[in-house]
Amino acid sequence: MIKLSVNINKIATLRNARGGNTPDVIKMALDIEKFGAQGITVHPRPDERHIRYSDVRQLKPLLTTEFNIEGNPREQKFIDLVMEVKPHQVTLVPDADGQLTSDHGWNTLKHTDYLQEIISSFKNAGIRTSIFVDPVKEMIEAAQLTGTERIELYTESFAAGFAANKAAAVAPFVMAAEVAMQCGLGLNAGHDLSLENLNYFAQHVKGLQEVSIGHALISDALYFGIENTVQLYRRQLSV
Repeated sequence: MIKLSVNINKIATLRNARGGNTPDVIKMALDIEKFGAQGITVHPRPDERHIRYSDVRQLKPLLTTEFNIEGNPREQKFIDLVMEVKPHQVTLVPDADGQLTSDHGWNTLKHTDYLQEIISSFKNAGIRTSIFVDPVKEMIEAAQLTGTERIELYTESFAAGFAANKAAAVAPFVMAAEVAMQCGLGLNAGHDLSLENLNYFAQHVKGLQEVSIGHALISDALYFGIENTVQLYRRQLSV
């Protein structure tokens, strides 16, 4: 079964745009779980422009599904938060300061030693680690050397090429999944996956364990309602 983890950053963005507590991010997260999501993902950034560090602290004791915190481990504030909250999974993303959204995976060849050190710290605290990578054979093989339990495939290129040529768009990810399996790595995926392309991706990328989806899912909820939308995405993963 491929798990659906819903990234709630966009809900927090809407709340922060007006001030106050509407929509209520904590209640929304709990409702999304109730509606069928098997995990909640947050990606706190230093400027707290969407998810706030206080949101993360509030969520942990209330959630009943898997809690995944994404972020750049070069920020000490992020490391401290993860070690304090101890989510089920931490996903390490090589974001630059002020980056609008994640747009590339780790160069695991260049940063092997650094990733080994930080991943070791998280694993010693009982937190499963996943690192964001592009579908490149050498980067996945080097990811194994870092000690991470999982990788998360950055799927923007798949989404961008899907309409023009589905088979060509998914091919690098089919290869990446095979390499990950050979390396003994668990497999997650995320970025620009949507109702249009998710089922095709899930059918073709073998060994997929979890997808993290935020922007498209929350956007679809404006039309379909959040409960219905969560169920629609769950059905796309029934392969």
